Amino acid sequence: MDAALFRYKGSEMNILAFDTATPICSIGLASEKGTWYIEIDAGQRHSESFMDAADMLMRLGGLQPDDLDGVACMKGPGSFTGLRVGFSAAKGICLALGIPLLPVPTLDCLVRPSSGFPGLIAPVIDAKQHCYFTALYRGEERLTDYMDADARSIAELLQGTDPILLTGLDADLLYSELKSIPSLRDRLQLDPCRRKGGARELLALAKLRLAKPDHIETEVFTGPLYLRKSDAELQTLK
Repeated sequence: MDAALFRYKGSEMNILAFDTATPICSIGLASEKGTWYIEIDAGQRHSESFMDAADMLMRLGGLQPDDLDGVACMKGPGSFTGLRVGFSAAKGICLALGIPLLPVPTLDCLVRPSSGFPGLIAPVIDAKQHCYFTALYRGEERLTDYMDADARSIAELLQGTDPILLTGLDADLLYSELKSIPSLRDRLQLDPCRRKGGARELLALAKLRLAKPDHIETEVFTGPLYLRKSDAELQTLK
């Protein structure tokens, strides 16, 4: 299991963040002493590691649970199991402490590091069955709905002349399908920093939400954004 620990300076709110939406599990903590961030290439074993990592960050930040102002988690789309793990932990902490839950759409977090790209940006999560969770952005402005779509449907939305950046952990999979389309081949680029967790971006967007807390207290009763029924639900329907 590969792990990395980073520390960044400059923070005013105490927020704990869980990114368990993809195989790269990342946890962040913003505190008055700085922003701490742990990333673990955990596969499907988030539940075995991320709470220990969160405890380590709290100790590094010199915080007690009562010091937290909110807990952020990825809202989805993403791994069914991963999203449930992150939501369950975040909800439990928020309900126990009476603090806001801050769910942030996963694709909004994935696109943020590449927002300076001069063209269309598509963050990509493998949805299996030859489909992808994605949306199209220009900067951080989302241009489409969040989608569960196959490569052909995505290609139709990418027609034009703009350069296209594919980012996110599974961007290579979509790139391998789109590069055979002549109208897209010369416009496609892969983000060189695509294989990473999103806790740092999750913290940044959660801070913005916490600064404007309209109706935010009700979100502790919400659940993940699922764009597709789980395999178990599909089998039940059959």
